[in-house]
Amino acid sequence: MALPAELAASLKRNSDGLFAAIAQERSTGQVLMMAWMDDEALERTLATRRGTYYSRSRQQYWVKGETSGHTQYVHDIRLDCDGDTLLLIVDQTGAACHTGNHSCFDTESLEFGIPVEPMATHDEGR
Repeated sequence: MALPAELAASLKRNSDGLFAAIAQERSTGQVLMMAWMDDEALERTLATRRGTYYSRSRQQYWVKGETSGHTQYVHDIRLDCDGDTLLLIVDQTGAACHTGNHSCFDTESLEFGIPVEPMATHDEGR
C-alpha cells in the first residue's frame, strides 16, 4: 500500500524522513504519548488500525502493544495545519508509556513565573 499522493505531498518530514505522531485517548481526550512515524509506519497504521511507529534508537518499526499487550486501536488520524505532526485518536488498552504509566505525560507540571529575557517580536509595528 502506498500513501495517497495528496497525503504524501502534504507531509513535512525532518531530515531523517520522520514526522511526529501524538496519540490521544478517544474516551478521555488525554494525550498519551509522542512517537515518530515515516511514510511506511503511517501506511501500516492506515492498513491495520494498529499504532505503528518508527524507533529512532533501534531503527526499526514497532507496533504499540506487540510485545507488552498494551495496544492502540486507531479510530482517526488528523494532520496538523503545518503538515509535520499527526494526531492519532486511539483506544488504549493498558499503559501507553514504556514506564508503565497510562500516559507519558503523567508528570508534575512545570513551574510558571521563572524570569526570562523578553523576546523580540515581528509584530511590533502593528
